[in-house]
Amino acid sequence: MKLDKDHILDSEEFEGEEKFEETLRPKRFSEYIGQNQVKDNLKITIEAAKKRKEPIDHALLYGPPGLGKTTLSSVIANEIGVSIKATSGPAIERAGDLASILTNLQENDILFIDEIHRLNTVVEEILYSAMEDFVLDIIIGKGPSARSVRLDLPKFTIIGATTRMGLLSSPLRDRFGLVHRLEFYEPEDIKKIINRSAKILKIKIDEKGSGEIAKRARKTPRIANRLLKRVRDFAEVKGRGEITEDIACQALEMLEVDELGLDNTDRVLLETIINKFKGGPVGLNTLAAATNEEIDTIEEVYEPYLIQMGFLERTPRGRKATSHAYDHLKIVKKDALKKQEKLL
Repeated sequence: MKLDKDHILDSEEFEGEEKFEETLRPKRFSEYIGQNQVKDNLKITIEAAKKRKEPIDHALLYGPPGLGKTTLSSVIANEIGVSIKATSGPAIERAGDLASILTNLQENDILFIDEIHRLNTVVEEILYSAMEDFVLDIIIGKGPSARSVRLDLPKFTIIGATTRMGLLSSPLRDRFGLVHRLEFYEPEDIKKIINRSAKILKIKIDEKGSGEIAKRARKTPRIANRLLKRVRDFAEVKGRGEITEDIACQALEMLEVDELGLDNTDRVLLETIINKFKGGPVGLNTLAAATNEEIDTIEEVYEPYLIQMGFLERTPRGRKATSHAYDHLKIVKKDALKKQEKLL
């Protein structure tokens, strides 16, 4: 049961999905739904920086994928009125790559680095002086003839985004003056995002239809927009082109997404823990082998939402299914134990 490359409930961006997301991305804070605490803090920071005519402090945005870190960085640039250049940690392979990017920045520009935790050590060390002193120290040549050259850089802001805050080195993390965590969205905010996206895409949808999609979108805007697109296709083929509650339910049932946003793989993971391992605890390696899933896939795709919803616990001894998981799957604990005994 391997994860499909374009798994519908994966909050990571699919290949070729960038253009679709770009169409729906808000441009200003007034259009950006949710994350109110983060927005309020950033508004004050931006207003103060404008009054001083200075760039804002370097900012670090972290949290699960699909919550709008890339979008928020673009909104910040638009609110300040500066250009934004985007790259990613894995794309900056050598010191020369970083030097090329930084020397092409203009005064007050923003450099957005996605997956910043994946910067290699050499590049990261060069970035320190660039962030603190706006200078770039590079070595020209090799051996005895090598010499160090210091280049002055315009004042700029780095916005880093990461889903793995714990993998950032302390020296890099300490150089960010602003650190904000993006949280999962409330269903009402997800519903507003779906209605906004439907308006942009010219999709007919009623309140109950958007509410039904919102319930199953794992509190994640990227997944909500992806489900909206799939339900729209179903409505055009099986309905009259309008997304109603009934059409949304039919489409999502066909996609095997239940009323709480769990898909077939989520349910198999929980059922495996309950039926094969007495509800846990069970080690991650054992669970991966029992379900034929990759360890990283379980950790990064499935677990965050199952834990967020209270279906799964991480304990020192392994993963454990909660009473909510038993209730949701309609499994009686005694029956699960009997089934496990039979397997033995």
